[in-house]
Amino acid sequence: MAEKINSRTYRFTRDIFINSYATVTGPKEYAGPIGAHFDYHFPDNLNGEASWEKSEQKLQSYALELALAKGNLEAEDLDFFLGGDLLNQIIATSFTARGLNAPFLGLYGACSTLCEGLFLAAALLDNHIGAHIAVNASSHHDSVERQLRYPTEMGVQRLMSAQWTATAAGSYILSPKPSPWQITAAVPGRVVDWGIADNNDLGSAMAPAACDTIAAFLKDNQDSPLPDLIISGDLGVLGSKICAKLLLNQGYDIEKIYADCGCLLYDPAQDTHSGGSGAGCSAAVLGAYILPKIKAGELNKVLVVATGALLSPTSTQQGETIPSIAHGILIERNSSESR
Repeated sequence: MAEKINSRTYRFTRDIFINSYATVTGPKEYAGPIGAHFDYHFPDNLNGEASWEKSEQKLQSYALELALAKGNLEAEDLDFFLGGDLLNQIIATSFTARGLNAPFLGLYGACSTLCEGLFLAAALLDNHIGAHIAVNASSHHDSVERQLRYPTEMGVQRLMSAQWTATAAGSYILSPKPSPWQITAAVPGRVVDWGIADNNDLGSAMAPAACDTIAAFLKDNQDSPLPDLIISGDLGVLGSKICAKLLLNQGYDIEKIYADCGCLLYDPAQDTHSGGSGAGCSAAVLGAYILPKIKAGELNKVLVVATGALLSPTSTQQGETIPSIAHGILIERNSSESR
C-alpha cells in the first residue's frame, strides 16, 4: 500500500514499472523537433477515416497495439485498460476499449488524463490488483477545435495566447516487471480556479493548478534531492512562464530544471502561437522525449505534471470560469535495467 508523505505525495511501496509504451501522431507533430522519436505518424489528420473522431480512435488503438507488441504482450494479457481523451463521453477511448477483452476504467481529466491514469494504474498494482495495466491518452486537433472552439473550416483567426491541440496518442503498459522506468511516487491534483474564462488562453488558466501540485511535491519532499527535470503537460509558452513565476513567488526557483511538453512538441516556425496542448501532448512527449533520456542516463528522476482545463462547450457558453487540475507522477531510472 502506498505511503503518504506529508500532505499530498504518495510513495509506492511496491516496485512498479513502465514496461512498454508507444506514441503515434499526426503529420504536424512529426514535423516538430522530436518527430523522429515517435513510434509512428500518420500522413494526414484523417488517417483514411471518414471523420476526425474516427481518426482519433485509430490513433489510440494503434498506439495500444504498438505498445503491446513492444512488450511482447497480447491484449488478453491486460488486467485493466485505463484511459481518456477530450471528446464528449471519451468516445475515442471507449471505442478503443470495445475491441479489447479487458476491464475498462474510463477517465476524464482533460489534458491531465495521462498522469491521472498512470497514478491509478500504479495504485492498483501497488495493491496487487492486476499484473499488466494499459494507460492511454489522446487528442486530435480538428475534433477538439470543432467541439470546444470553432470548426477548422470556418477559418477563424486564432489569438496569440491560443495553443495548438496535438493530434497524438500515447499508450503505456505498467507492471511489476523491472524496466528502466520506475514509477515511485505520485501527487494527485486539486481543482484550482483563478477566475479565467477565456478558452483561448488555457495555459494561464492551468498554470495555478500546476503550481499548486509542483509546490506540494517540493514541500512534501524538501529533504530529498530535487528531480533532474520537472515538466508540465501543456501550459505552453505563456502558461509555463506564469507557472515558474508563481513558484518563484512561493520561494521555489525551478527555472534550470523546468520544461513544458507544449513547448517541446512544436518548433516556433510551425506557428502554433503559444505551443502545444491536448491530452495527447504529454502522452506523446513522455514517450518520445523523456523516457529515452531516462533510459540513457541523461535524466535519473523526473516529475511529470500533466495539466488539464476542466471546461466544456456548455460551461464556456454560460460564461463559467475554467477550473483546472494537475496530477504529478515521479519516474526514476532503474539503473539495473537501463542498458
